[in-house]
Amino acid sequence: MADRPMLDSALARLPVLVNDGVAAIWCDPGPDGALVPERLEAEAAGRRARATPPMLVHGRATAARLGLNPFPAFDLLDLFAFCRPARFCLPTARGLLEALQMPLPQDALALAASLPRAARRLLDDLGRLDGREKRRALRIAGVMQNAGWPWALYCIEAMASRDGGEAMPARIGLDVWNELPEWADFAPPPPPDTQSVSPAEARERLQRLLGPQAEDRDAQADYAAITAQAFAPRAEIGMPELVLSEAGTGIGKTLGYIAPASVWAEKNGGSVWLSTYTKNLQRQLDRELDRLYPNPTDKATKVVVRKGRENYICLLNLEDAAGYAASNAAARPADSIALGLVARWVQATRDGDIAGGDFPAWIADLHGRGRTLGLTDQRGECIHAACPHYRKCFIERGLRRARRAEMVIANHALVMINAAQGAQDDDDGNRPLRYVFDEGHHLFDAADGAFAAHLTGREGMELRRWLRGPEGPRRSRARGLAARIGDLVMHDEAGRRALDALVEAGRALPGEGWLTRLAEGNASREEKACEGEAFLAQARLMILARSPQPDSPYGLECPTREAPTALLDAALAFANAISRMLSPAAQLAKALAAKLDDDTAELDSAQRGRLEGALRGLARRKQTLEAWRSMLLALQTETPADFVDWFALEREAGHDADLGLYRHYLDPMLPFADAVMKPAHGLAITSATLRDLDAKQSEAAPEQSWHSAEIRSGARHLPLPARRASFPSPFDYAGRTRIFVVTDVRRDDMNQVAAAYRELFMAAGGGGLGLFTAIFRLRAVQKRIVKPLADQGIALYAQHVDPLDNATLVDIFRAEEHSCLLGTDAMRDGVDVPGSALRLAVFDRVPWPRPDLLHKARRNAFGGQAYDDLLTRLKLKQAFGRLLRRADDYGVFVVLDAQLPSRLLSAFPAQVDVRRIGIKEAVSETRAFLQGMRGANVSGKLRGDGQPAESIS
Repeated sequence: MADRPMLDSALARLPVLVNDGVAAIWCDPGPDGALVPERLEAEAAGRRARATPPMLVHGRATAARLGLNPFPAFDLLDLFAFCRPARFCLPTARGLLEALQMPLPQDALALAASLPRAARRLLDDLGRLDGREKRRALRIAGVMQNAGWPWALYCIEAMASRDGGEAMPARIGLDVWNELPEWADFAPPPPPDTQSVSPAEARERLQRLLGPQAEDRDAQADYAAITAQAFAPRAEIGMPELVLSEAGTGIGKTLGYIAPASVWAEKNGGSVWLSTYTKNLQRQLDRELDRLYPNPTDKATKVVVRKGRENYICLLNLEDAAGYAASNAAARPADSIALGLVARWVQATRDGDIAGGDFPAWIADLHGRGRTLGLTDQRGECIHAACPHYRKCFIERGLRRARRAEMVIANHALVMINAAQGAQDDDDGNRPLRYVFDEGHHLFDAADGAFAAHLTGREGMELRRWLRGPEGPRRSRARGLAARIGDLVMHDEAGRRALDALVEAGRALPGEGWLTRLAEGNASREEKACEGEAFLAQARLMILARSPQPDSPYGLECPTREAPTALLDAALAFANAISRMLSPAAQLAKALAAKLDDDTAELDSAQRGRLEGALRGLARRKQTLEAWRSMLLALQTETPADFVDWFALEREAGHDADLGLYRHYLDPMLPFADAVMKPAHGLAITSATLRDLDAKQSEAAPEQSWHSAEIRSGARHLPLPARRASFPSPFDYAGRTRIFVVTDVRRDDMNQVAAAYRELFMAAGGGGLGLFTAIFRLRAVQKRIVKPLADQGIALYAQHVDPLDNATLVDIFRAEEHSCLLGTDAMRDGVDVPGSALRLAVFDRVPWPRPDLLHKARRNAFGGQAYDDLLTRLKLKQAFGRLLRRADDYGVFVVLDAQLPSRLLSAFPAQVDVRRIGIKEAVSETRAFLQGMRGANVSGKLRGDGQPAESIS
């Protein structure tokens, strides 16, 4: 690239701001061009930043760590997102340099000096663009320049343009949808064959995946052979082949189940759905499949990552947002900047997954969820073939690819929601026949969420908006039902009447601002009473009246029994109003189905798809309305035995957030078995923690050891017993881990708890994961220890404190070996950090289940205290399992709760001695053990069980 003195000169004039964890380091350019550092207090740094925007990495996080409000800045993450769209980068200065393959400096000053060079390297990338790609980038940069994006002129100069910054409306400059390729359609694939997979075939495929130089792993091969039994032909309808297998960490279960699954897909011409719990685990599974399909082109046709519609960008929403940004450019310039970065990403994305794919999560952190993640179809308002972007839609493209793929990587939530709705997410009802559920211990919780019904103000308002469109003064991209499908019944009088009646009946649902009206004692803004709001108003009165602490900052709940007459009357009126919605909904569905049948000869594929989509959308809302009506009528009698109903008022930061009537299955695996397991031909459910008992107890009582797995997997609801197998971890837990229960720290004294965390994290030299049972406890500890740790060079990151999403926090923690991370349950489940970056895990107290009404009902049904113990042991087992992810890992697990009962210790490997000691001894022992293990690993004297250091897939 040619030299650009103007560009270099402009970059050299920018100050640089970094935060070393203790204070701000402000670097102004000196006379010779070298940066002159100055350590500033937060307020002084803020004043300078507001006067002269500095170059930095992640402005919001920098401001938050300094205790300041966000200020203008040249954020290098913005520049990275523009220059290298759909590329990964940790949102830290070191992460940026690593992504650019630049040397990593050792101190804050050298780090600051590297940032201008990083900016120049990114701008050099733009300078290498040519042709159509360059013109696209210039158009978007022009829009962002008009909006005041600090980097716009730099980008235009880097692309050697003298006219790229001319005024350009956002609606025109961001129209990337016009340049996307259209998807191709194919004839529906034939049904898969039913050939089985032999154990020998599974073992042979596993060996191929591992490579010829791999050592023999008998347990992994046995695991693959057992899993192959899930791919045998089904003997009878409703009797799938089911394999339950517990594979301890280090067995290599991922490749172990990929082997038989891939053989079955190839032999039978069908798809196997590989489902896991989190989006992060989906990404890991996608990477593992590179072994099976090393050719990227081949993999693109045979592997599809599937998620719910709400994960993918909606091009129509993007177009609408760009039009709004153009109309309000002066009042809302930030919209155009955010949309410019989204547009750059759309040009480069693999599959349009904006909520967990190749869209950097930190863009949403920097520019707001509404301007980024809010561009998805979150309310089910897709108009299908009526959309001008239908032939380019990422969702439609993914659906068609999934029909022809061999491996479909899904998550439990998608599988459950599709099953609960009775369709495979617009996939023409093509149900998967073969599943592998990894992280099977989470199936119970996933089913619990998917098969529940919540009649709340928030849910009611969303359904009203789906029916009637936006009604309030706020701008919205929402479209009402009449706007979406009115033309489909334009020439059908009965259909038109049904549509009008349904939209009118939607007035009974809570409307925009319902929560404010309830708090003010005005249940409806309309002259005609809104039955939904009237019901919620009575429910709120009952919840507050029956709560022992109505002013609590936390959520409140109460049973539905013996409800006041006023509430029962309001519930009956609301149930009748819902009946008035169900009747025209059924008539409208009948009219649409008749059109689909009568006009068969005239409808093209796109028109048929739109009608079918409208019918599916109506069916889902009818399903919701029928559930709500059933819940309301049950208040007059009794809740059915299979369900648990209760009222709840949700609060966030002490303020009312939502309220309503809730219904969950007592055993959510019952509908899971009916909707997912019985229609399938074969399933494998696997996890490192399927069973509750330890190895010795399992050997003494093998049937009892599988009892909890049978309950929480749904296996007990099938007519045939599951095939069961367990494979203990090969790791040397006795030699490579320590477990301490601290006996002299008061768990209710946050000063003592914080001091214990501080000293343990310092003893480990970082690499500590702090797990908490409540958000307020996490925040209390973070506030007390962040500065002392920073003084020792240990960066502390915290969920619910740092303005970063969970996955990004884990990525940073994984990359920064001497950092520490605080999180709650969600963080515990999402942490997969092999190596020494995680060498200490500390639980603040025993993670007992939350004693809410739903848990109380399940506790009574599933064994009382034994059920509490089961759930708590599973949490402890999962948390301890974070420490050893590969053979050369090591670590210490600490519980800061002297009241940890001995009966819960079976959560840990039997060969590890659990010691109850004071905090002084725990700190000393932690330091000595970790230093000894670190030295042994470096010298090569200690290698655990002899396995190689790489992760075992």
